[in-house]
Amino acid sequence: MPGPANAPPARHVVIVGGGFGGLCAAQVLAGAKGVEVTIIDRRNHHLFQPLLYQVAMAGLSPAEIAYPIRTIFSGKRNVRVLLARATGIDLGKKLLRTDDAEIPYDNLILACGARQSYFGHNEWETYAPGLKSLEEATEIRRRVLTAFELAEKEPDPDKQRKLLTFVVIGGGPTGVELAGALGEISRFTLARDFRRIDPRRTRVILIEAGPRILAAFDEKLASRATADLESLGVTVWTSTKVTRVDADGVDLGEESVQAATILWAAGVAPSELNKSLGVPLDRGGRVMVEQDCSLKDHPEVFVVGDQAHFLHNDKPLPGLAPVAMQQGRCTARNILREVKGKPREPFRYRDKGQMATIGRRRAIVEFGRFKFAGFFAWLAWLLVHILYLVGFKNRLEVVLNWSWNYFAFSRGARLIVGKDWRSAAGPAPAPRAVVEEPSGTTAAPPAPVAAPAAVPVA
Repeated sequence: MPGPANAPPARHVVIVGGGFGGLCAAQVLAGAKGVEVTIIDRRNHHLFQPLLYQVAMAGLSPAEIAYPIRTIFSGKRNVRVLLARATGIDLGKKLLRTDDAEIPYDNLILACGARQSYFGHNEWETYAPGLKSLEEATEIRRRVLTAFELAEKEPDPDKQRKLLTFVVIGGGPTGVELAGALGEISRFTLARDFRRIDPRRTRVILIEAGPRILAAFDEKLASRATADLESLGVTVWTSTKVTRVDADGVDLGEESVQAATILWAAGVAPSELNKSLGVPLDRGGRVMVEQDCSLKDHPEVFVVGDQAHFLHNDKPLPGLAPVAMQQGRCTARNILREVKGKPREPFRYRDKGQMATIGRRRAIVEFGRFKFAGFFAWLAWLLVHILYLVGFKNRLEVVLNWSWNYFAFSRGARLIVGKDWRSAAGPAPAPRAVVEEPSGTTAAPPAPVAAPAAVPVA
């Protein structure tokens, strides 16, 4: 029912990004009076990134760690979801530009997350995919499984050795989890599946530029993680910088490693949208925000999660999911406080610790003074990740899959899926388009040039 005639218009809150920060902000605002919410994301799903490596290593299928954003808010009449890509922001006019429209806002929450950073060598991405999306995860899965299949039929011992060499660049949690899963797959899951090759002879190398892996963790826990990786057959190289990545492998100064599969987990960078704001950024490109996560001269705009440089105890908060979630909820609550005529409250971060898994029954947990590793740390890791999954169906599927994998040493998502969906040979047809004439009328595009006839494949 419409409200009273003299009721003030609802405040329009635009949220860019359906990750942890944006999702938590939208959940606080969903169903609230006096607020209309628009969520904009270039994908239609919320992705549980901490388990993305499980998709890349064939432990889970993509649908088990992703959930449609529309489904999450299907019962909330004040929430609208748009599939679009944000391209720029006009702070003065309070307009968000997308790839097909301009959207006005009263409040704007930027929660776009982070992307891979190749430290000025973007050409390396072709040979060393990162792990930030389902597309990247399924591509990594394809490359890993294909390497074993090609090695099975390769008669040349040198080429076979290259196919069975995997290099993971970056010794943070993502790199450690990928390397541990690769060691586990090769020594347990695939050990009985091949005839000509022995997957247990697979070489997995984890490369870290710093003096030790997991630099954010306690040194003893990092040492335990190194020992666990080595027990899975992973070779850990620290204080080693990568100078070149190509189709043949990686260069480490004067030394080279021949490898067919290279995975990148060495660095991240905030969204390119930050550069369009015209506000102060830190050295990493993150937006310098106030104590309520807003911009200094534009308090109606909030930046949360990996995009934001927020000082906590004189140090910037790390790009972790709990940080983004807490900031998203805080900004949403402050918007509701303003709607009610109340002042904002500063953001106060509650450190919930950190954890990383190295493989089956192996993990490390650090929570304040509590630091432990091994089987109980793995159980804690398992419980926390299941609780944070969106949707009961996802939780149930993950529990069942993990239980089966635990007892059977199996991974049920070992599917190699190509990118070419066409069964007929020949180039794809050119997409039709509508050309906008100067007068405002539309005209059909010129007829495309006929493509050459397809050459039959023998």
